[in-house]
Amino acid sequence: MIQNSDDLSKKSQSEKDDLTTHEFLAFTLGNEEYGIDILKVQEIRGYEAVTRIANAPDFLKGVINLRGIIVPIVDMRIKFNLGEPTYDQLTVVIILNIGVRVVGMVVDSVSDVMTLLPEQVRPAPEMNTTFNSDFLIGLGTLDERMLILVDIEKLMSSPEMGLMDNTD
Repeated sequence: MIQNSDDLSKKSQSEKDDLTTHEFLAFTLGNEEYGIDILKVQEIRGYEAVTRIANAPDFLKGVINLRGIIVPIVDMRIKFNLGEPTYDQLTVVIILNIGVRVVGMVVDSVSDVMTLLPEQVRPAPEMNTTFNSDFLIGLGTLDERMLILVDIEKLMSSPEMGLMDNTD
């Protein structure tokens, strides 16, 4: 197999990325703190009313019109079976760029951006839970904090979410 120079530069860039820090947006769902790659985040907004879609799964709250783009809004507390969601002044929507789609994700609150070194990320344990561990990058630790690191692109583009065309 012949690799072109673009493939080689991508490989060396990903190898460089493995040695550097990664930034994660930390957010809460229930009593747990999660993290997603900050590079997938377009913006953070307060929760606002959505337009419901008939026959949509419960976790798909509806859609909003964001500057002319129709954005599906997913409530992660419902998706992860973390109890009845409450919507208050801390509830936020994280607007994500996933591939060519824009998706909104409702979370309880956003805390900060954490920078983690590769040695601060541990593999996720195998568990029989409602949360599919295929979507976990691992567990990030910083001092006394533990962050459940989610591969948000893999999660949002999974067939069970039904948000993306899987025809790539």
